[in-house]
This record gives sequence, C-alpha cells and structure tokens, in this order.
Amino acid sequence: MDSRGIDQVLNELRSVSQTAAGKPAAGGAAQGAEGVDFAQVLQNALVDVSSAQKEARAMAENFSAGDPNVNLQEVMVDLQKASLSFQQMVQVRNRLVTAYQDIMNMPV
Repeated sequence: MDSRGIDQVLNELRSVSQTAAGKPAAGGAAQGAEGVDFAQVLQNALVDVSSAQKEARAMAENFSAGDPNVNLQEVMVDLQKASLSFQQMVQVRNRLVTAYQDIMNMPV
C-alpha cells in the first residue's frame, strides 16, 4: 500500500491544528498556492485500502484453490498488509471524528 496519501492527510490535519492554535503552519510555503485537495487525498487512500484488500482476498482464494504460482508466505504477507492498511485508515477516521467533535464543541 502506498502510505503517501495517509501521510498527506495527517500533515493536513497537523497544519489545520496549528492554524487553529494560532501558530504558522509548517510546510505551508512548500505547498504554495496550489495546496492539496483533502477530499481527493482521503478518497485515494480509501481506494488504496480497498484495492489492497481485494488483491489479498484474490490471492488467498487462488491459494486455497490450489494455484501452484501462489505460495503461503506471499498470501500471509498480503493479508497482513491489507489488515494494517485498514487499521491505519480506521485510525485516520477516528482522528477525523475527534477533530470534528472538538470543532463542534468550540464556543462561538
């Protein structure tokens, strides 16, 4: 799985957090006027997680069907990668929900 998308999401969250705290955002000059589309980064991360799970499932099905080109080690590694990427995405979701709740609880 390509973790660059999740890293971008986390960097964006840190930037927003620093801006909300009144501190200048680190790396803001590096992004320039272009910026990063948060929704697109999140969508790409979800697609990556989904494809990793589909590939791992297909490889496991091929192994259980007796495909001689698939060995158990590769199946187990791919299943673990898919599991870790899903857990990482769940943690990103949890942080987004917490950030949303914090923002909603701020006094106006």
